[in-house]
Amino acid sequence: MPKSAQTLTIDAVAIGRNEGARLQACLASLTGEVRRVVYVDSGSSDGSVEAALAMGAQVVALDMSLPFTAARARNAGLAALADDPPDFVQFIDGDCALREGWIARGRQFLHDNLGAAVVCGRRRERFPEASLYNAMIDAEWDTPVGKATACGGDALMRYQAVSSVKGFREDLIAGEEPELCLRLRSHGWSIWRIDAEMTWHDAEMMRFGQWWRRAERAGHAFAEGAARFSTTRSPHWTREVRRIWIWGLALPLIALVGSLLHPAALLLLLAYPLQVLRLQGAMGWRGAFFNTLGKFPEAMGALRFYARRIGRGEARLIEYK
Repeated sequence: MPKSAQTLTIDAVAIGRNEGARLQACLASLTGEVRRVVYVDSGSSDGSVEAALAMGAQVVALDMSLPFTAARARNAGLAALADDPPDFVQFIDGDCALREGWIARGRQFLHDNLGAAVVCGRRRERFPEASLYNAMIDAEWDTPVGKATACGGDALMRYQAVSSVKGFREDLIAGEEPELCLRLRSHGWSIWRIDAEMTWHDAEMMRFGQWWRRAERAGHAFAEGAARFSTTRSPHWTREVRRIWIWGLALPLIALVGSLLHPAALLLLLAYPLQVLRLQGAMGWRGAFFNTLGKFPEAMGALRFYARRIGRGEARLIEYK
């Protein structure tokens, strides 16, 4: 006899490093909502491990002698659940907190939609008014409702589905969730975003340098995703990479090199304010400006990926906090 939604088991995997009070808020939001919580710590020095243990979480300390990735941490959490697998697993980052009612909504959706492997809802910035960067991230989280191609770090997933594709790809320093969703979809599963409040997120992004580093990380993820996983049948981030090369590298290079032959070549740079003007209707002036400017750090991240690939170097996390 099929289980009712209320009897389906849900465990949580939270990951973090030096999140302090944010981690405590994260774990508190999970209390009473899930059967058990596994917290995977990545070398914290702020008492996070002790705090998590005191709050009843099972703690897994990640081996920091190996290169860190969030994917490694999430897989370590999944492995800790293998002794008594749940029906569903709620992944959540340590700087996030679960919203009241989300687990019930997500569980019911996966119960009713047996072909769905992942469901996510609205992630919101807790303090969007604190900086223009926080506000932009809050707008970024507002993705369309319905069938999706990918999810973010916070999502409710069907344990059986994620385990069947061997979890996250641990060598990715970013973009591991979309890559997982790509593999799930290739196996016939679907990914959904529903109209429900899911989590609070605290980016704490107050400086331009933080924004730049985050955009650089995105460019690295786009380039690696397109180079390694895109196919003709299942394109993966090819359009994003094409935009990066055009706006972040080709156009300024052509303008600057061309100006050596004739100063009029610099007029090509007028394409940037025109692009801001074109995008402002959909994004507003601030969003359009930073979307256009962001192609430069994204190009740096993409170039970093290719340099590492050619040199066969080790992937290193691009952190903004």
